[in-house]
Amino acid sequence: MAATDPFPAPLDPAWTDEVEDFLEALRVEAGLARNTLAAYRRDLVRFARWGTERGLAGFDRLDSADVIAYLNEGRSAGLAESSLARGLSALRMCVRHQVAEGRLKRDPLARIPAPKLRRALPATLTVEDVDALLAAPGLDDWHAQRDTALLEVLYASGARIAEAVGLRTDGIEPSLRVLKLTGKGNKTRLVPLGARARKALTGWLEGGRRTRKGYERAHEVFLSKNGRALDRTSAWRIVKRAAQRAGLDPTISPHTLRHSFASHLVEGGADLRSVQEMLGHASIRTTEIYTHMDAEHILSLHRMYHPRG
Repeated sequence: MAATDPFPAPLDPAWTDEVEDFLEALRVEAGLARNTLAAYRRDLVRFARWGTERGLAGFDRLDSADVIAYLNEGRSAGLAESSLARGLSALRMCVRHQVAEGRLKRDPLARIPAPKLRRALPATLTVEDVDALLAAPGLDDWHAQRDTALLEVLYASGARIAEAVGLRTDGIEPSLRVLKLTGKGNKTRLVPLGARARKALTGWLEGGRRTRKGYERAHEVFLSKNGRALDRTSAWRIVKRAAQRAGLDPTISPHTLRHSFASHLVEGGADLRSVQEMLGHASIRTTEIYTHMDAEHILSLHRMYHPRG
């Protein structure tokens, strides 16, 4: 988004009254938060200033060509597509309010499509970076055993951080080949565990975990210094600390390991339905982003190595 408002003209009072009437209706009827209302106001005032510059005095003079021109000028001024889409959404709601109140006979925005947003691909690690991250804690003490086991489980299973810290001892079958994860909506799923993750988890369960006070009574796999269940914040810190020790990007998070798990499976030839099941996605469309990531990887290889790439 541009640093300054590309449409800084003074606001015509006709716009002010209609915008404020809409915002008041949202506040009273929808009970929206103050920050949400402030965001709507910013977007609508930007449009109103643009309209004032072009001699438009309120929504009753508006037509679809005006809105399309606004979107195009916004792009030229450097506004991001996400900002334009958000502004258009606020404008649609305001216009529909005017129609519902009988101030407008028709909706001039009805046939205007929303800007197409390019979905940002999630950050992932290379296999080499994953190896460095998983090796960072070492195996010297109970802290290192726990941290290594947690990192291995996150990458080997694609678990969300809440699923990993919520993992219970009764969610692990004796051979440690399968984990039972409880995800969103309290839905459970079974996820296989690889040899390296099994080894790290065994080391923690049979070693460092048993040194924690009251471990016999604890149901959670991952425990804190005091023998309580590890919380999400502490788990985040473990990942961040490992990334720092490995000399990796400090923005790496537990979700980075989840994305890496999925993208490496797809790159290795796993079918999308299987990846969907392991990630616990309700819709295959959510999982399809990893096919785009694989396509990006293939394109980058083509550009790098093909003589006409």
